[in-house]
Amino acid sequence: MSSSPSLVIRNGTIVDGSGGDPYVADLAILDGKIAAIGGSIPKGTEEIDARGKLVTPGFVDVHTHYDAQVTWSNRLSPSSWNGVTTVLFGNCGVGFAPCHADQRDMLINLMEGVEDIPEVVLKEGLPWNWHSFPDFLDAVAARRYDVDVAAQVPHAALRVYVMGERGADREPATEADRRRMAELTLEGMRAGALGFSTSRTLNHRAADGRHIPTLRAEEAELTEIARAMREAGTGWMQIVSDFEDQDDEFGLFRRLAEASGRPVTITLLQSDTRPEGWRELLAQIAEANAGGLHITGQIRSRPTSILLGFELSQNPFSGRPSHKRIAHLPFLERLARLRDPALRAQILAEAFEGDKRGRRVERWERMFPLGDPPDYEPTPDKSVAAMAAREGRSPEEVAYDLLLERDGRAILYLPVTNYAAGNLDVVREMIADPNTLLGLGDGGAHVGVMCDATATSYTLTHWTRDRGRGSLFPVAWIVKRLTADNAAAIGLRDRGLLRAGLKADINILDHDRLRLRSPEIVYDLPAGGKRLVQRTDGFDATIVSGIVVYRHGEPTGALPGRLVRGGG
Repeated sequence: MSSSPSLVIRNGTIVDGSGGDPYVADLAILDGKIAAIGGSIPKGTEEIDARGKLVTPGFVDVHTHYDAQVTWSNRLSPSSWNGVTTVLFGNCGVGFAPCHADQRDMLINLMEGVEDIPEVVLKEGLPWNWHSFPDFLDAVAARRYDVDVAAQVPHAALRVYVMGERGADREPATEADRRRMAELTLEGMRAGALGFSTSRTLNHRAADGRHIPTLRAEEAELTEIARAMREAGTGWMQIVSDFEDQDDEFGLFRRLAEASGRPVTITLLQSDTRPEGWRELLAQIAEANAGGLHITGQIRSRPTSILLGFELSQNPFSGRPSHKRIAHLPFLERLARLRDPALRAQILAEAFEGDKRGRRVERWERMFPLGDPPDYEPTPDKSVAAMAAREGRSPEEVAYDLLLERDGRAILYLPVTNYAAGNLDVVREMIADPNTLLGLGDGGAHVGVMCDATATSYTLTHWTRDRGRGSLFPVAWIVKRLTADNAAAIGLRDRGLLRAGLKADINILDHDRLRLRSPEIVYDLPAGGKRLVQRTDGFDATIVSGIVVYRHGEPTGALPGRLVRGGG
């Protein structure tokens, strides 16, 4: 080594992201890259003793919604608190570019509905110092972050930009519309986007109730965009779908993979209504890949869930008239009213008012106290329904009283997907499958009802150490899934492995002490908006481009993170 390293990590257990056996060695960093591992490494300007600790690549999160947060914050928490050093946003077809000035409210309305980010937060926080998608990337590139960030071209914004109200109303695109969307997709890819995303799920609605503009986009429209992806020669197509007709829908995705010549990644979850559908879909993916295509299923390492609480956006009583009448009050004032025995009795006596979808917050047999540390794989006997049966009370009474604990900040956990059998056995199968990617953390979105950006830490604790209801995975293999596999999937060949010459994005963590804390509400969004965050104990240091950004969970003040353009 011709120069003294800027940072040396001594005596750490190297888990290098390849899946190979861990080994003890020193690691040197110089000019933001890994200079050497092992051998005789000279003294560095700074040194960290990592004896007994794991030294891993930084985690790569391929499914986030930090499209808004990157415009007003330098910190991409809670992802950056949980070992993530690269995030990809612009998923599910939603984002804020390209955008005509008179369409801003339309995109805010869409993002509020689809990703549960309040309108007042977006109106206060978004600077709108862009018009085209390349403009947006330039605005992001001008800022500094605690992680590296990368973007995708969102189909809904593209459709509205080209078609206006016709696009929002989901009218079929004309030939000229399709051609223009393809041109703008190519422009976005050449400006540095890492992919194109779209949504075909009924669950994605704007705040005004309208379906997402891309819901029934015709094959001709998607194929024209896929051909633009082929011309760009980079990036992937990210798609979320309900798979109501799985054969037809997957057939479309195969044809898009063929037309684009690019990887296609689709959301893969177990639903209660079709508990074996995910398995059939993985079989179709395997068959397609055996034929030369490249399709992956994006999975969560725990259930998709809703968190319920009196301080959160939803609770089991949100749809009852007496609760609605006090929902506008500040939390502490509202809590005082909720503690009043007369109001409690009135709320408990009332019936839910609202649509069928909203009634899921009353699924008592699938509702559990989350606890601290949180339990994301609870047994049926811990449900609110089971507690009520043991206590001789109604589930409503039990839930109400549980939510008043911890000064009214207690949280109930409601698994929505991946939990049809009351355990995570299917998730283990998904994680083990060679055609899946660990993602779907949704960092930056659903800020009042979930906090799944911490799934990186959960994967390392639950699936390598803590799960008592089935077999575990080796630490080295899980680290590979969180790092090298995801980096390769989005075309980032400069990270995800601990190798000399690669980017020095690194975690130093105490695996024995790694522990997720309970989620909590903070009021740090623009306009005083609230969001759920979750911290993790056990990260000694997180390093981005060779610079320590977090020590023992606390920021150092360094912001070396940058926009990543293209796939190199």
